[in-house]
Amino acid sequence: MNPGNHKKDPYYNSLTRKMILTVISVSFTPMILVSGAILYQFHVSYHEKVRAHLEELVQKHKQNIDYFLNEKLGEIRFLVEDSGFENLRKKSYLEQQLAILQQELDPVFVDLGLVDAEGRQIAYAGPFKLGKAQYSEAEWFKKAIKSKYFISDVFLGLRGLPHFIVAVRKYFQGETWILRATIDFMAFNNLVENVRIGKTGFAFILNKEGEFQTKLLRDVMPSKNTYMELLKNGSKGEDKICIVEAVDDYGKKNIYTSAFLKNGDWMLVCQQNKSDAFSDLYCAKKVAGLIFLLGGLGIITMAILLSRRMVSHIAQADREKDMMNLQVIETGKLATVGELAAGIAHEINNPVAIMVEEAGWVQDLLEEEEFQEGEHLEEFQRALKQINTQGKRCKEITHKLLSFARKTDSRIQVIQINDLIIEAIGLAEQSARYSKVVIHTNLEENLPFIQASQTEIQQVFLNLINNAVDAMDSKSGGTIDITSRLDEDNILINFSDNGPGIHRNNLDRIFDPFFTTKPVGKGTGLGLSICYGIIKKMGGEIDVQSVIDKGTTFNIRIPVPKDLLEESSTS
Repeated sequence: MNPGNHKKDPYYNSLTRKMILTVISVSFTPMILVSGAILYQFHVSYHEKVRAHLEELVQKHKQNIDYFLNEKLGEIRFLVEDSGFENLRKKSYLEQQLAILQQELDPVFVDLGLVDAEGRQIAYAGPFKLGKAQYSEAEWFKKAIKSKYFISDVFLGLRGLPHFIVAVRKYFQGETWILRATIDFMAFNNLVENVRIGKTGFAFILNKEGEFQTKLLRDVMPSKNTYMELLKNGSKGEDKICIVEAVDDYGKKNIYTSAFLKNGDWMLVCQQNKSDAFSDLYCAKKVAGLIFLLGGLGIITMAILLSRRMVSHIAQADREKDMMNLQVIETGKLATVGELAAGIAHEINNPVAIMVEEAGWVQDLLEEEEFQEGEHLEEFQRALKQINTQGKRCKEITHKLLSFARKTDSRIQVIQINDLIIEAIGLAEQSARYSKVVIHTNLEENLPFIQASQTEIQQVFLNLINNAVDAMDSKSGGTIDITSRLDEDNILINFSDNGPGIHRNNLDRIFDPFFTTKPVGKGTGLGLSICYGIIKKMGGEIDVQSVIDKGTTFNIRIPVPKDLLEESSTS
Protein backbone atom coordinates (compact mmCIF):
# COMPACT_ATOMS: atom_id res chain seq x y z
CA MET A 1 0.00 0.00 0.00
CA ASN A 2 1.41 3.40 -0.98
CA PRO A 3 1.50 6.13 1.74
CA GLY A 4 -1.32 8.13 0.18
CA ASN A 5 -3.57 5.22 -0.76
CA HIS A 6 -5.28 5.10 2.64
CA LYS A 7 -7.11 8.35 1.73
CA LYS A 8 -8.98 6.40 -0.96
CA ASP A 9 -9.67 3.36 1.23
CA PRO A 10 -13.33 3.30 2.40
CA TYR A 11 -12.30 1.78 5.74
CA TYR A 12 -9.91 4.60 6.59
CA ASN A 13 -12.34 7.23 5.27
CA SER A 14 -15.06 5.83 7.52
CA LEU A 15 -12.64 5.67 10.45
CA THR A 16 -11.63 9.30 9.83
CA ARG A 17 -15.26 10.46 9.79
CA LYS A 18 -16.06 8.57 12.98
CA MET A 19 -13.03 10.00 14.77
CA ILE A 20 -13.87 13.53 13.61
CA LEU A 21 -17.48 13.18 14.81
CA THR A 22 -16.33 11.67 18.11
CA VAL A 23 -13.81 14.44 18.81
CA ILE A 24 -16.33 17.14 17.84
CA SER A 25 -19.05 15.59 19.98
CA VAL A 26 -16.79 15.13 23.00
CA SER A 27 -15.44 18.67 22.65
CA PHE A 28 -18.70 20.47 21.84
CA THR A 29 -20.92 18.80 24.43
CA PRO A 30 -19.24 20.23 27.56
CA MET A 31 -18.64 23.56 25.83
CA ILE A 32 -22.32 23.87 24.89
CA LEU A 33 -23.48 22.82 28.36
CA VAL A 34 -21.12 25.18 30.19
CA SER A 35 -21.71 28.07 27.78
CA GLY A 36 -25.47 27.55 27.90
CA ALA A 37 -25.51 27.46 31.69
CA ILE A 38 -23.37 30.60 31.95
CA LEU A 39 -25.41 32.49 29.35
CA TYR A 40 -28.67 31.44 30.95
CA GLN A 41 -27.48 32.56 34.38
CA PHE A 42 -26.23 35.83 32.91
CA HIS A 43 -29.54 36.27 31.05
CA VAL A 44 -31.57 35.78 34.23
CA SER A 45 -29.28 38.01 36.28
CA TYR A 46 -29.30 40.78 33.70
CA HIS A 47 -33.10 40.67 33.42
CA GLU A 48 -33.35 40.94 37.18
CA LYS A 49 -30.87 43.81 37.14
CA VAL A 50 -32.85 45.69 34.45
CA ARG A 51 -36.14 45.13 36.27
CA ALA A 52 -34.63 46.28 39.55
CA HIS A 53 -33.20 49.39 37.86
CA LEU A 54 -36.54 50.26 36.24
CA GLU A 55 -38.44 49.70 39.49
CA GLU A 56 -36.00 51.90 41.37
CA LEU A 57 -36.17 54.63 38.72
CA VAL A 58 -39.96 54.66 38.52
CA GLN A 59 -40.29 54.54 42.28
CA LYS A 60 -37.97 57.53 42.59
CA HIS A 61 -39.88 59.62 40.01
CA LYS A 62 -43.22 58.54 41.46
CA GLN A 63 -42.13 59.91 44.81
CA ASN A 64 -40.91 63.14 43.20
CA ILE A 65 -44.17 63.74 41.32
CA ASP A 66 -46.31 62.83 44.33
CA TYR A 67 -44.21 65.15 46.43
CA PHE A 68 -44.70 67.96 43.88
CA LEU A 69 -48.49 67.54 43.86
CA ASN A 70 -48.77 67.20 47.64
CA GLU A 71 -46.52 70.23 48.10
CA LYS A 72 -48.76 72.38 45.89
CA LEU A 73 -51.83 71.10 47.65
CA GLY A 74 -50.21 71.81 51.02
CA GLU A 75 -49.40 75.40 50.04
CA ILE A 76 -53.04 76.06 49.10
CA ARG A 77 -54.22 74.41 52.33
CA PHE A 78 -51.85 76.63 54.29
CA LEU A 79 -53.21 79.69 52.47
CA VAL A 80 -56.80 78.70 53.35
CA GLU A 81 -55.97 78.06 56.97
CA ASP A 82 -53.85 81.16 57.36
CA SER A 83 -56.25 83.59 55.63
CA GLY A 84 -59.67 84.61 56.87
CA PHE A 85 -62.68 84.14 54.65
CA GLU A 86 -63.20 87.88 54.37
CA ASN A 87 -59.66 88.31 53.03
CA LEU A 88 -60.03 85.51 50.48
CA ARG A 89 -63.12 87.23 49.02
CA LYS A 90 -60.98 90.27 48.19
CA LYS A 91 -59.35 90.31 44.78
CA SER A 92 -56.48 92.42 46.03
CA TYR A 93 -55.69 89.90 48.75
CA LEU A 94 -55.72 87.02 46.28
CA GLU A 95 -53.44 88.93 43.97
CA GLN A 96 -51.11 89.63 46.87
CA GLN A 97 -51.06 85.93 47.87
CA LEU A 98 -50.56 84.85 44.27
CA ALA A 99 -47.56 87.12 43.98
CA ILE A 100 -46.15 85.70 47.19
CA LEU A 101 -46.66 82.14 45.91
CA GLN A 102 -45.04 82.91 42.57
CA GLN A 103 -42.07 84.88 43.90
CA GLU A 104 -41.23 83.36 47.26
CA LEU A 105 -42.60 79.81 47.07
CA ASP A 106 -43.15 78.42 43.60
CA PRO A 107 -43.68 80.01 40.16
CA VAL A 108 -45.83 77.11 38.95
CA PHE A 109 -49.01 78.70 40.31
CA VAL A 110 -50.84 80.48 37.44
CA ASP A 111 -53.88 81.95 39.24
CA LEU A 112 -56.09 81.73 42.33
CA GLY A 113 -59.86 81.80 42.60
CA LEU A 114 -62.57 81.55 45.25
CA VAL A 115 -65.66 79.59 44.12
CA ASP A 116 -68.93 79.28 46.01
CA ALA A 117 -71.11 76.22 46.33
CA GLU A 118 -73.02 77.13 43.14
CA GLY A 119 -69.88 77.12 41.05
CA ARG A 120 -69.62 80.91 40.73
CA GLN A 121 -66.14 82.37 41.02
CA ILE A 122 -66.56 85.38 43.31
CA ALA A 123 -62.90 86.35 43.57
CA TYR A 124 -60.03 85.83 41.08
CA ALA A 125 -56.38 86.72 40.76
CA GLY A 126 -54.49 85.84 37.60
CA PRO A 127 -53.71 86.72 33.99
CA PHE A 128 -57.05 85.57 32.55
CA LYS A 129 -60.45 87.27 32.56
CA LEU A 130 -62.20 84.73 34.73
CA GLY A 131 -63.59 86.97 37.46
CA LYS A 132 -67.21 85.86 36.97
CA ALA A 133 -66.51 82.39 35.62
CA GLN A 134 -69.16 79.70 36.13
CA TYR A 135 -67.84 76.21 37.00
CA SER A 136 -71.05 74.50 38.06
CA GLU A 137 -70.94 72.21 35.01
CA ALA A 138 -67.17 71.70 35.10
CA GLU A 139 -66.09 68.15 35.85
CA TRP A 140 -63.40 69.24 38.27
CA PHE A 141 -65.92 71.30 40.29
CA LYS A 142 -68.34 68.40 40.62
CA LYS A 143 -65.56 66.28 42.11
CA ALA A 144 -63.97 69.03 44.18
CA ILE A 145 -67.24 69.96 45.94
CA LYS A 146 -67.38 66.39 47.23
CA SER A 147 -63.76 66.22 48.47
CA LYS A 148 -61.94 68.13 51.15
CA TYR A 149 -58.82 68.21 49.01
CA PHE A 150 -58.77 67.67 45.28
CA ILE A 151 -56.32 67.62 42.36
CA SER A 152 -57.99 67.49 38.95
CA ASP A 153 -56.95 65.84 35.71
CA VAL A 154 -55.39 67.94 32.98
CA PHE A 155 -58.03 69.69 30.86
CA LEU A 156 -58.44 72.75 28.61
CA GLY A 157 -61.29 74.51 30.39
CA LEU A 158 -62.45 78.07 29.69
CA ARG A 159 -58.96 79.32 28.89
CA GLY A 160 -58.33 76.79 26.11
CA LEU A 161 -54.93 75.75 27.48
CA PRO A 162 -53.97 72.49 29.19
CA HIS A 163 -53.83 72.84 32.96
CA PHE A 164 -54.99 71.17 36.15
CA ILE A 165 -56.42 72.51 39.38
CA VAL A 166 -55.53 72.07 43.04
CA ALA A 167 -58.59 72.77 45.22
CA VAL A 168 -59.31 72.96 48.97
CA ARG A 169 -62.91 72.88 50.25
CA LYS A 170 -63.78 75.04 53.31
CA TYR A 171 -66.97 75.61 55.35
CA PHE A 172 -67.66 79.14 56.60
CA GLN A 173 -70.85 80.29 58.32
CA GLY A 174 -72.72 77.23 57.02
CA GLU A 175 -71.70 77.68 53.41
CA THR A 176 -69.24 75.72 51.28
CA TRP A 177 -66.42 77.51 49.53
CA ILE A 178 -63.58 76.25 47.32
CA LEU A 179 -60.20 77.91 46.94
CA ARG A 180 -58.65 76.69 43.74
CA ALA A 181 -55.22 77.24 42.19
CA THR A 182 -54.17 76.52 38.60
CA ILE A 183 -50.82 74.75 38.16
CA ASP A 184 -48.62 75.63 35.18
CA PHE A 185 -48.89 72.64 32.88
CA MET A 186 -45.55 73.17 31.17
CA ALA A 187 -43.66 73.18 34.45
CA PHE A 188 -45.38 69.96 35.47
CA ASN A 189 -44.88 68.44 32.03
CA ASN A 190 -41.16 69.23 32.12
CA LEU A 191 -40.93 67.42 35.42
CA VAL A 192 -42.16 64.26 33.70
CA GLU A 193 -40.36 64.79 30.40
CA ASN A 194 -37.02 64.93 32.22
CA VAL A 195 -37.44 61.27 33.07
CA ARG A 196 -35.25 59.57 30.44
CA ILE A 197 -34.11 55.92 30.41
CA GLY A 198 -31.29 54.86 28.14
CA LYS A 199 -31.50 56.10 24.56
CA THR A 200 -35.19 55.44 23.87
CA GLY A 201 -36.88 55.53 27.27
CA PHE A 202 -39.33 58.28 28.24
CA ALA A 203 -42.15 58.81 30.72
CA PHE A 204 -45.75 60.06 30.67
CA ILE A 205 -48.82 60.11 32.89
CA LEU A 206 -52.27 58.60 32.28
CA ASN A 207 -55.51 58.98 34.18
CA LYS A 208 -57.82 56.06 34.89
CA GLU A 209 -59.55 56.48 31.55
CA GLY A 210 -56.27 56.17 29.69
CA GLU A 211 -56.11 59.86 28.82
CA PHE A 212 -52.67 61.44 28.73
CA GLN A 213 -51.91 63.99 31.41
CA THR A 214 -48.59 65.01 29.87
CA LYS A 215 -47.34 65.60 26.36
CA LEU A 216 -45.82 62.75 24.39
CA LEU A 217 -42.73 62.78 22.23
CA ARG A 218 -43.69 63.65 18.69
CA ASP A 219 -42.26 60.46 17.17
CA VAL A 220 -44.10 58.17 19.54
CA MET A 221 -47.49 56.77 18.66
CA PRO A 222 -49.19 55.46 21.79
CA SER A 223 -50.70 52.00 21.87
CA LYS A 224 -54.02 52.50 23.66
CA ASN A 225 -54.64 48.81 24.24
CA THR A 226 -51.28 48.35 25.95
CA TYR A 227 -51.86 51.29 28.29
CA MET A 228 -55.34 50.12 29.19
CA GLU A 229 -53.88 46.71 29.99
CA LEU A 230 -51.37 48.44 32.25
CA LEU A 231 -54.16 50.28 34.05
CA LYS A 232 -56.12 47.06 34.42
CA ASN A 233 -53.17 45.10 35.83
CA GLY A 234 -52.00 47.98 37.99
CA SER A 235 -55.39 48.39 39.61
CA LYS A 236 -54.92 45.03 41.33
CA GLY A 237 -52.16 46.52 43.45
CA GLU A 238 -51.97 50.30 43.41
CA ASP A 239 -48.92 50.39 45.66
CA LYS A 240 -46.92 48.03 43.46
CA ILE A 241 -44.76 48.73 40.44
CA CYS A 242 -45.82 46.78 37.38
CA ILE A 243 -43.46 45.76 34.55
CA VAL A 244 -44.73 44.22 31.30
CA GLU A 245 -43.33 43.61 27.82
CA ALA A 246 -45.54 44.30 24.80
CA VAL A 247 -45.37 45.13 21.10
CA ASP A 248 -46.40 48.64 20.02
CA ASP A 249 -48.16 49.70 16.82
CA TYR A 250 -44.85 49.79 14.97
CA GLY A 251 -44.06 46.18 15.82
CA LYS A 252 -41.31 47.08 18.28
CA LYS A 253 -40.98 45.27 21.57
CA ASN A 254 -41.14 47.68 24.49
CA ILE A 255 -40.83 47.43 28.25
CA TYR A 256 -43.49 49.32 30.20
CA THR A 257 -42.90 50.12 33.86
CA SER A 258 -45.85 51.74 35.67
CA ALA A 259 -46.75 53.03 39.10
CA PHE A 260 -49.86 54.86 40.37
CA LEU A 261 -49.78 58.53 41.44
CA LYS A 262 -52.18 60.79 43.26
CA ASN A 263 -53.80 58.06 45.31
CA GLY A 264 -54.41 55.89 42.27
CA ASP A 265 -55.96 58.55 40.03
CA TRP A 266 -52.94 58.81 37.74
CA MET A 267 -50.43 56.31 36.46
CA LEU A 268 -46.77 57.11 35.70
CA VAL A 269 -45.55 55.01 32.77
CA CYS A 270 -41.92 54.64 31.65
CA GLN A 271 -41.60 53.18 28.17
CA GLN A 272 -38.31 51.87 26.68
CA ASN A 273 -37.40 49.75 23.67
CA LYS A 274 -36.46 46.26 24.76
CA SER A 275 -33.43 46.28 22.47
CA ASP A 276 -32.22 49.43 24.21
CA ALA A 277 -32.88 48.11 27.72
CA PHE A 278 -31.00 44.86 27.01
CA SER A 279 -28.38 46.24 24.61
CA ASP A 280 -25.50 45.17 26.87
CA LEU A 281 -27.00 41.69 27.14
CA TYR A 282 -27.36 41.40 23.37
CA CYS A 283 -23.79 42.68 22.92
CA ALA A 284 -22.52 40.09 25.41
CA LYS A 285 -24.44 37.36 23.58
CA LYS A 286 -22.93 38.44 20.25
CA VAL A 287 -19.44 38.38 21.74
CA ALA A 288 -20.14 34.99 23.31
CA GLY A 289 -21.50 33.73 19.99
CA LEU A 290 -18.40 34.96 18.17
CA ILE A 291 -16.14 33.30 20.73
CA PHE A 292 -18.21 30.12 20.48
CA LEU A 293 -17.98 30.25 16.68
CA LEU A 294 -14.21 30.74 16.71
CA GLY A 295 -13.82 28.03 19.34
CA GLY A 296 -16.05 25.73 17.32
CA LEU A 297 -14.02 26.34 14.17
CA GLY A 298 -10.86 25.66 16.16
CA ILE A 299 -12.32 22.41 17.52
CA ILE A 300 -13.47 21.28 14.07
CA THR A 301 -10.11 22.13 12.52
CA MET A 302 -8.28 20.34 15.34
CA ALA A 303 -10.62 17.34 15.05
CA ILE A 304 -10.02 17.06 11.29
CA LEU A 305 -6.24 17.46 11.51
CA LEU A 306 -5.88 15.20 14.56
CA SER A 307 -8.15 12.51 13.15
CA ARG A 308 -6.39 12.52 9.80
CA ARG A 309 -3.00 12.33 11.50
CA MET A 310 -4.09 9.48 13.76
CA VAL A 311 -5.66 7.58 10.86
CA SER A 312 -2.45 8.15 8.88
CA HIS A 313 -0.46 6.64 11.77
CA ILE A 314 -2.90 3.74 11.95
CA ALA A 315 -2.58 3.19 8.21
CA GLN A 316 1.20 3.35 8.52
CA ALA A 317 1.08 0.82 11.37
CA ASP A 318 -1.14 -1.45 9.28
CA ARG A 319 1.28 -1.18 6.37
CA GLU A 320 4.20 -2.00 8.64
CA LYS A 321 2.27 -4.92 10.10
CA ASP A 322 1.51 -6.24 6.61
CA MET A 323 5.15 -5.79 5.65
CA MET A 324 6.21 -7.49 8.86
CA ASN A 325 3.93 -10.44 8.09
CA LEU A 326 5.44 -10.69 4.62
CA GLN A 327 8.93 -10.46 6.10
CA VAL A 328 8.11 -13.17 8.64
CA ILE A 329 6.95 -15.35 5.77
CA GLU A 330 10.11 -14.55 3.84
CA THR A 331 12.18 -15.28 6.95
CA GLY A 332 10.53 -18.66 7.22
CA LYS A 333 11.29 -19.27 3.57
CA LEU A 334 14.90 -18.27 4.10
CA ALA A 335 15.18 -20.58 7.08
CA THR A 336 13.79 -23.39 4.99
CA VAL A 337 16.14 -22.50 2.15
CA GLY A 338 19.03 -22.43 4.65
CA GLU A 339 18.18 -25.89 5.90
CA LEU A 340 17.78 -27.08 2.33
CA ALA A 341 21.12 -25.50 1.36
CA ALA A 342 22.81 -27.19 4.31
CA GLY A 343 21.34 -30.54 3.25
CA ILE A 344 22.35 -30.02 -0.35
CA ALA A 345 25.86 -28.98 0.71
CA HIS A 346 26.13 -32.13 2.80
CA GLU A 347 24.90 -34.30 -0.08
CA ILE A 348 27.22 -32.59 -2.59
CA ASN A 349 30.20 -33.00 -0.27
CA ASN A 350 30.17 -36.80 -0.67
CA PRO A 351 30.26 -36.99 -4.50
CA VAL A 352 32.84 -34.19 -4.58
CA ALA A 353 35.03 -36.23 -2.21
CA ILE A 354 34.64 -39.28 -4.49
CA MET A 355 35.52 -37.14 -7.53
CA VAL A 356 38.71 -35.96 -5.80
CA GLU A 357 39.64 -39.49 -4.81
CA GLU A 358 38.97 -40.81 -8.34
CA ALA A 359 41.02 -37.99 -9.79
CA GLY A 360 43.88 -39.04 -7.48
CA TRP A 361 43.54 -42.66 -8.59
CA VAL A 362 43.65 -41.65 -12.26
CA GLN A 363 46.74 -39.59 -11.45
CA ASP A 364 48.36 -42.69 -10.01
CA LEU A 365 47.45 -44.66 -13.16
CA LEU A 366 49.06 -42.07 -15.39
CA GLU A 367 52.34 -42.61 -13.57
CA GLU A 368 52.51 -46.20 -14.92
CA GLU A 369 54.94 -46.84 -17.75
CA GLU A 370 52.37 -47.60 -20.39
CA PHE A 371 50.90 -44.07 -20.08
CA GLN A 372 54.19 -42.20 -19.75
CA GLU A 373 54.77 -41.96 -23.42
CA GLY A 374 51.24 -40.89 -24.30
CA GLU A 375 50.78 -37.93 -26.65
CA HIS A 376 48.38 -36.10 -24.32
CA LEU A 377 49.97 -37.02 -20.99
CA GLU A 378 50.64 -33.44 -19.98
CA GLU A 379 47.09 -32.40 -20.86
CA PHE A 380 45.69 -35.28 -18.79
CA GLN A 381 47.89 -34.32 -15.85
CA ARG A 382 46.85 -30.66 -16.09
CA ALA A 383 43.14 -31.64 -16.23
CA LEU A 384 43.48 -34.01 -13.28
CA LYS A 385 45.29 -31.35 -11.28
CA GLN A 386 42.51 -28.85 -12.07
CA ILE A 387 39.86 -31.42 -11.09
CA ASN A 388 41.66 -32.05 -7.81
CA THR A 389 42.04 -28.29 -7.12
CA GLN A 390 38.41 -27.43 -7.93
CA GLY A 391 37.14 -30.47 -6.02
CA LYS A 392 39.03 -29.37 -2.91
CA ARG A 393 37.63 -25.89 -3.42
CA CYS A 394 34.08 -27.25 -3.63
CA LYS A 395 34.72 -29.25 -0.49
CA GLU A 396 36.00 -26.13 1.28
CA ILE A 397 32.93 -24.10 0.19
CA THR A 398 30.50 -26.78 1.31
CA HIS A 399 32.42 -27.08 4.56
CA LYS A 400 32.08 -23.32 5.19
CA LEU A 401 28.41 -23.40 4.20
CA LEU A 402 27.76 -26.24 6.60
CA SER A 403 29.66 -24.44 9.33
CA PHE A 404 27.59 -21.28 8.82
CA ALA A 405 24.31 -23.17 8.55
CA ARG A 406 24.80 -24.71 12.02
CA LYS A 407 23.11 -21.75 13.76
CA THR A 408 22.42 -23.79 16.84
CA ASP A 409 26.12 -23.93 17.54
CA SER A 410 26.42 -20.90 19.83
CA ARG A 411 29.11 -22.34 22.05
CA ILE A 412 31.71 -19.86 23.28
CA GLN A 413 35.10 -20.61 21.77
CA VAL A 414 38.48 -18.94 21.55
CA ILE A 415 38.58 -17.54 18.03
CA GLN A 416 40.70 -15.30 15.85
CA ILE A 417 38.83 -12.36 14.29
CA ASN A 418 40.91 -12.13 11.12
CA ASP A 419 40.28 -15.80 10.31
CA LEU A 420 36.52 -15.31 10.53
CA ILE A 421 36.72 -12.20 8.35
CA ILE A 422 38.59 -14.13 5.66
CA GLU A 423 36.06 -17.00 5.84
CA ALA A 424 33.15 -14.57 5.49
CA ILE A 425 34.82 -12.96 2.48
CA GLY A 426 35.23 -16.37 0.95
CA LEU A 427 31.53 -17.12 1.32
CA ALA A 428 30.50 -13.78 -0.16
CA GLU A 429 33.18 -13.56 -2.80
CA GLN A 430 31.14 -15.09 -5.59
CA SER A 431 28.12 -12.77 -5.12
CA ALA A 432 30.47 -9.79 -4.78
CA ARG A 433 32.21 -10.69 -8.03
CA TYR A 434 28.82 -11.02 -9.74
CA SER A 435 27.85 -7.52 -8.53
CA LYS A 436 31.23 -6.11 -9.63
CA VAL A 437 32.16 -5.36 -6.04
CA VAL A 438 35.82 -5.55 -5.01
CA ILE A 439 36.65 -6.36 -1.38
CA HIS A 440 39.83 -4.89 0.12
CA THR A 441 41.19 -5.87 3.52
CA ASN A 442 43.60 -4.21 5.89
CA LEU A 443 43.84 -6.60 8.82
CA GLU A 444 46.29 -6.00 11.63
CA GLU A 445 48.38 -9.09 12.28
CA ASN A 446 48.73 -10.88 15.57
CA LEU A 447 45.42 -9.66 16.97
CA PRO A 448 44.55 -11.24 20.32
CA PHE A 449 42.07 -14.06 20.49
CA ILE A 450 38.56 -13.42 21.81
CA GLN A 451 35.94 -15.62 23.37
CA ALA A 452 32.76 -15.76 21.26
CA SER A 453 30.53 -17.99 19.19
CA GLN A 454 32.25 -18.62 15.86
CA THR A 455 29.00 -19.06 13.93
CA GLU A 456 27.44 -15.90 15.42
CA ILE A 457 30.47 -13.69 14.64
CA GLN A 458 30.66 -15.19 11.18
CA GLN A 459 26.96 -14.40 10.72
CA VAL A 460 27.59 -10.74 11.68
CA PHE A 461 30.48 -10.33 9.23
CA LEU A 462 28.70 -12.11 6.37
CA ASN A 463 25.55 -10.05 6.92
CA LEU A 464 27.45 -6.74 6.79
CA ILE A 465 29.29 -7.79 3.62
CA ASN A 466 26.10 -8.96 1.90
CA ASN A 467 24.29 -5.73 2.85
CA ALA A 468 27.10 -3.67 1.33
CA VAL A 469 27.04 -5.80 -1.85
CA ASP A 470 23.25 -5.45 -2.15
CA ALA A 471 23.48 -1.65 -1.63
CA MET A 472 26.07 -1.26 -4.40
CA ASP A 473 24.28 -3.55 -6.79
CA SER A 474 22.15 -0.56 -7.87
CA LYS A 475 25.34 1.40 -8.67
CA SER A 476 26.77 -1.40 -10.80
CA GLY A 477 29.74 -2.10 -8.61
CA GLY A 478 31.93 -0.56 -5.95
CA THR A 479 34.45 -1.36 -3.23
CA ILE A 480 34.28 -2.67 0.31
CA ASP A 481 37.10 -1.92 2.72
CA ILE A 482 37.41 -4.15 5.78
CA THR A 483 39.90 -3.21 8.50
CA SER A 484 40.75 -4.65 11.87
CA ARG A 485 43.05 -3.29 14.58
CA LEU A 486 43.67 -3.36 18.31
CA ASP A 487 42.65 -0.30 20.32
CA GLU A 488 43.77 -0.72 23.93
CA ASP A 489 41.64 -3.63 25.20
CA ASN A 490 39.20 -3.67 22.24
CA ILE A 491 39.34 -5.00 18.72
CA LEU A 492 37.90 -2.54 16.17
CA ILE A 493 36.49 -3.88 12.90
CA ASN A 494 35.26 -1.44 10.21
CA PHE A 495 33.19 -2.36 7.16
CA SER A 496 33.15 0.60 4.71
CA ASP A 497 31.59 0.81 1.28
CA ASN A 498 31.20 3.55 -1.32
CA GLY A 499 27.56 2.75 -1.95
CA PRO A 500 24.52 5.13 -2.09
CA GLY A 501 24.43 5.63 1.69
CA ILE A 502 21.54 5.57 4.15
CA HIS A 503 19.12 8.48 4.59
CA ARG A 504 19.54 10.19 7.97
CA ASN A 505 15.85 9.62 8.80
CA ASN A 506 16.50 5.86 8.69
CA LEU A 507 19.74 5.80 10.68
CA ASP A 508 17.95 5.77 14.05
CA ARG A 509 15.87 2.76 13.00
CA ILE A 510 18.51 0.79 11.13
CA PHE A 511 18.87 -1.76 13.95
CA ASP A 512 15.10 -2.10 14.61
CA PRO A 513 13.62 -5.56 13.99
CA PHE A 514 11.91 -5.93 10.60
CA PHE A 515 13.02 -2.49 9.46
CA THR A 516 14.37 -2.54 5.94
CA THR A 517 14.69 -0.23 2.98
CA LYS A 518 14.81 -3.13 0.56
CA PRO A 519 11.76 -4.14 -1.49
CA VAL A 520 9.42 -6.75 0.00
CA GLY A 521 10.79 -10.20 -0.72
CA LYS A 522 14.41 -9.12 -0.91
CA GLY A 523 15.07 -8.16 2.70
CA THR A 524 13.67 -9.44 6.00
CA GLY A 525 14.70 -6.53 8.19
CA LEU A 526 16.18 -8.95 10.71
CA GLY A 527 19.87 -9.05 9.69
CA LEU A 528 21.12 -5.87 11.34
CA SER A 529 18.85 -6.43 14.33
CA ILE A 530 20.44 -9.89 14.85
CA CYS A 531 23.92 -8.41 14.39
CA TYR A 532 23.15 -5.75 16.99
CA GLY A 533 21.93 -8.37 19.45
CA ILE A 534 24.99 -10.61 18.94
CA ILE A 535 27.50 -7.78 19.44
CA LYS A 536 25.64 -6.41 22.47
CA LYS A 537 25.49 -9.91 24.01
CA MET A 538 29.30 -10.02 23.78
CA GLY A 539 29.54 -6.69 25.60
CA GLY A 540 30.60 -4.90 22.42
CA GLU A 541 29.24 -2.00 20.43
CA ILE A 542 28.11 -1.53 16.85
CA ASP A 543 27.21 1.77 15.19
CA VAL A 544 26.79 3.18 11.71
CA GLN A 545 27.90 6.31 9.90
CA SER A 546 26.57 7.17 6.47
CA VAL A 547 26.60 9.99 3.91
CA ILE A 548 24.24 9.98 0.95
CA ASP A 549 26.02 9.14 -2.33
CA LYS A 550 29.35 8.70 -0.51
CA GLY A 551 28.97 5.48 1.42
CA THR A 552 28.35 3.76 4.73
CA THR A 553 30.64 2.53 7.51
CA PHE A 554 29.74 0.02 10.22
CA ASN A 555 32.02 0.15 13.26
CA ILE A 556 32.27 -2.86 15.59
CA ARG A 557 34.07 -2.76 18.93
CA ILE A 558 34.64 -6.14 20.63
CA PRO A 559 36.21 -6.25 24.10
CA VAL A 560 39.19 -8.61 24.63
CA PRO A 561 39.36 -10.47 27.96
CA LYS A 562 42.37 -9.46 30.04
CA ASP A 563 43.80 -12.98 30.22
CA LEU A 564 43.74 -13.37 26.43
CA LEU A 565 45.14 -9.88 26.02
CA GLU A 566 48.05 -10.65 28.40
CA GLU A 567 48.61 -14.01 26.69
CA SER A 568 48.80 -12.28 23.31
CA SER A 569 51.27 -9.66 24.57
CA THR A 570 53.60 -12.27 26.14
CA SER A 571 53.62 -14.38 23.01
